[in-house]
Amino acid sequence: MMVKKKILAVSLVSLLGFALASCTQETQNRLGRGIQNWTGTDGVLEVYAGDKLVKKFLQIDKLTTALGTVNNADRPYRYGYGILDANLNGKKDAGEKKVYFEFSDYSTSYIFYENPN
Repeated sequence: MMVKKKILAVSLVSLLGFALASCTQETQNRLGRGIQNWTGTDGVLEVYAGDKLVKKFLQIDKLTTALGTVNNADRPYRYGYGILDANLNGKKDAGEKKVYFEFSDYSTSYIFYENPN
């Protein structure tokens, strides 16, 4: 009975691996983002005006690309939720709260990364 369970488990893992390998790169990326969204991240978003850091958001779990409501096509901006780091020190201080934010693909320079601390 135990051998049958092991064979079944190996078969399911192999089938899942084959299914993932046959997906397009975009589908694999979406699956990866879905897993990452489920497990959570500690992202940091830095927004620049030229070479000057003007805004920083902490504890972001994901950035989302806006979709059109009629045509379901990507819109030229991204949005998310994070702690507004008002003093740009990289830490959540008293009074700094979680906010909604969005930024344009056209006019904004930004860096998004996982918090190394």
